[in-house]
Amino acid sequence: MTAAVALRPRVDGTLPERLRRSAAQTAAGHTMRTADFPDWLAGRARAHRFRVDRIALDDLDGWSFAPGTGNLVHRTGRFFSVEGLSVRLGEDTGGWQQPIIRQPEVGILGILAKEFDGVLHFLLQAKMEPGNRNLLQLSPTVQATFSNYTGVHRGAGVRYLEHFAGPDRGRVLTDVLQSEHGAWFYRKFNRNMLVEATGEVAPHEDFCWLTLGQIGELLRADNVVNMDSRTVIACLPVAGPEPGALNSDAELQSWFTVERSRWSPVIERRPLSGLAGWDRDRDSIRRADDRFFRVVAVAVEASSREVAGWTQPLIEPTGTGVTAFLVREIGGVPHLLVQAKAEAGFLDTVELAPTVQCDPANWAHLPAGQRPAFLDLVLAAPPERIRYQTLHSEEGGRFLHAESRYLFVDVADEVPMRPPAGFQWATPGQLGALAGHGHYLNVQARTLLSILNAGAARLG
Repeated sequence: MTAAVALRPRVDGTLPERLRRSAAQTAAGHTMRTADFPDWLAGRARAHRFRVDRIALDDLDGWSFAPGTGNLVHRTGRFFSVEGLSVRLGEDTGGWQQPIIRQPEVGILGILAKEFDGVLHFLLQAKMEPGNRNLLQLSPTVQATFSNYTGVHRGAGVRYLEHFAGPDRGRVLTDVLQSEHGAWFYRKFNRNMLVEATGEVAPHEDFCWLTLGQIGELLRADNVVNMDSRTVIACLPVAGPEPGALNSDAELQSWFTVERSRWSPVIERRPLSGLAGWDRDRDSIRRADDRFFRVVAVAVEASSREVAGWTQPLIEPTGTGVTAFLVREIGGVPHLLVQAKAEAGFLDTVELAPTVQCDPANWAHLPAGQRPAFLDLVLAAPPERIRYQTLHSEEGGRFLHAESRYLFVDVADEVPMRPPAGFQWATPGQLGALAGHGHYLNVQARTLLSILNAGAARLG
C-alpha cells in the first residue's frame, strides 16, 4: 500500500503580505534606525582600505590579448573575457560592431531574510566594487560569480554562501534566472534569490539587517543600494491586487510575443582586434568618435574582499544615462509605458525595458525625430510631473562609473492609450508578475520595479 504523501501549497499566499508589512516599516528595524545608516556605512568605509587606480591595458596582471583574436582574457581562462560582437538586428536596420563582456557562468545574487519581532528583515552587505564612484554600496548577502564561490581566485570563502547552496540552505522564497545589461554583456545571467533563514545567522560587522521599508528609504538617495540588490528586490511578489488593466495579461503577453518574433537578428562573436570603428591605444579601446563606451583597466585594493588586490578591465560609459518610465492613470489605475527593447547581448534579443533608456549625449547630434522616442519629453518634464528621480550605479564589478538617472514621470494625453509600435501600457502588478520569470524585464526595468516594491516611489 502506498504511503500517503503530504502535499504542499503551490504558492506561499502569506509572502506578499509579509513583504508589504516589511515595506511599511521605514524608520527603524530590529538592529538599526534608518537615520543611523549613513554613519554605519561611513564607519565601514573607514574600517577598510580601498583604492582604485587607472592603469594601461598592458599593465593588467594576469590578463592578456590572446594571439590571433586579440580578445582580452584571464590566464585562468575563467572569470570573464572581452571579445568582439557583430550585430545586425534586422534586414531593414543598420549593423555595427562592438566589444562585449562574455562571462559564460551563472552567479548568485542572494538576499537572506529573517523575521524579527514579526517583521521580515533583509541582510545586506556594505561591499566595495571598483566601478562604483563612491566604491561602497549595499549589495546582496551573497553577490558572487561561479568562479568566486568555487575559489578560482584562491581567496577567502564567500560569507553566508551556505544559506543559498548545499544541503543546509534556507527556505527558498524566490529563485529566478535574470539577464544583466544586454548592451555590454553577452548572454549573462544570475540567479536572483531570496532565502529565509531557518536558524541563527552569525553577525558580521560589514552586514546589516534592514526592513524592506528601510531599503526603500535608502533607494531615495544617490548611489547607496547597488544594482544587484535592486534586481533581487524587483523579483519579490510585493504588488497587491489591482482592479484591472488596459490590457489583460494574455493580451500583454501576446503583444510581447509579437514584438519578439518580428526581429530577425544576426549576432556573431568576432575577434576583438580589428573591430570596425574601434581603436586601441595605451589606455583604452574606444570608438573613433568616442561615443557610447570604452574598455579601460584598473588596479584595485580592497581589504574587505575575498582577494585583497587585483587588476581587471572595465567598461566605462562616456556619459550619464537617463532611464525612465512614463506613468499614466488609466481607469484610475497607474500604468507604465514599457518598451520592447532589442539589445545585442540578450539571449532572446528583446526584453521589456523602461520607456526611455539611453545616454542623451550619444544622440544629441541628431534631429529630434531621430532621437530615442519620448527622450525629449522626459528631459523637459517639469518638477511637478516627476514622481521619483535618483542617480543609481549600474554593475560596479564590470563597469566604471556607470550611472543612470532613474525617473518616474507623469504624463496625460500627450501619450495616447494606443502608443507607438514597440511600446505598450502595463500595470506595476503585471510587471511584477513577469519579474517572477526570467527573460521578460531587463535590468533597468527591474531597478524601477524595485523602487516601487520597496516603497521608494508611489504612483497611486
